[in-house]
Order: sequence, then structure tokens, then C-alpha cells
Amino acid sequence: MTDATLDALYQEVILDHNRRPRNFHAMPAASCSADGKNPNCGDQLTIWVRVEGDRVAELSFQGVGCAISKASASLLTEAVKGKTRAEAEALFETMHRVFTGAETDPTVLKGLGPLRALSGVSKFPMRVKCASLAWHAFKAALDGADSVSTEAAAPAPVS
Repeated sequence: MTDATLDALYQEVILDHNRRPRNFHAMPAASCSADGKNPNCGDQLTIWVRVEGDRVAELSFQGVGCAISKASASLLTEAVKGKTRAEAEALFETMHRVFTGAETDPTVLKGLGPLRALSGVSKFPMRVKCASLAWHAFKAALDGADSVSTEAAAPAPVS
């Protein structure tokens, strides 16, 4: 596949998850949750997580935001479900490097599956916080915090 074909495919994944977000609902029986806010873009969401033992059994989210923010949250809920806490935290770290442009290893990027669609945000510094919002809210929920703001959570992209 050419780079242009891959870019078009990634855009379609983001648009699909924005139009039809997966796991877009409140979860009354959540083990933990956190609110996330991106003051720069106006994105706001809540992530709910149900943990069973050491596994993330279920995730959901609700909120308002740009297409990248909503698609990232939707992709997160699918990617993390069923993972151990350690696996989920490792994926958080990998995605943080992807968003900021620090992760460029083609093998790592290919291994991300549908999450790879979010790799292009590193080229648009103003969108890094949009893409990382749900991930920081998820991590905050796991860590026992009830809220997070991208003003404090997401460092600037790597040049």
C-alpha cells in the first residue's frame, strides 16, 4: 500500500469511530471513572472502567469533542478491554509516544492494529491533546484520580 492509501484508510477509521463510537454509554457498575477536559479544543469526556481482578473487563465513555478526540476514546475502549492492568499501562505509554512522535518504529506501529490510525496526529501539535485526552482520563481512572486536564497531562510533541 502507498502512503496515500494508508493515510486515506486511517482517515476512514477515525471518521467511522467518530460517527459510530464504540462503547459510548455510561457505566453505572464501573470500578473507577475519570473526567477529562481539553480546554484548548473544548473536548470533554468521562471514561468508566470496570476492573475484575487484574483485568480491564469493560470500558465506556461519553462526552463531546472533535472527531479525533471521540475516535481516540472509541478506539481506546476496544483496544484495552481484556488486558491486564500492566498491559493497559504499557499500551498507554506506547500511545503517548505515538501521539508525540517519539515512537516511529514501523514494527511497533504495525502492531498497534486499528490504533495506528491515530499515529498521524503527531504531525499536528494542536491535535496531540485531542488524541491523548481519553488515554489520560483512562490512566487517571486506573490511578484513582477523578479528573484530568490536558493542560497538566500531555507534554508537547517531540520535534
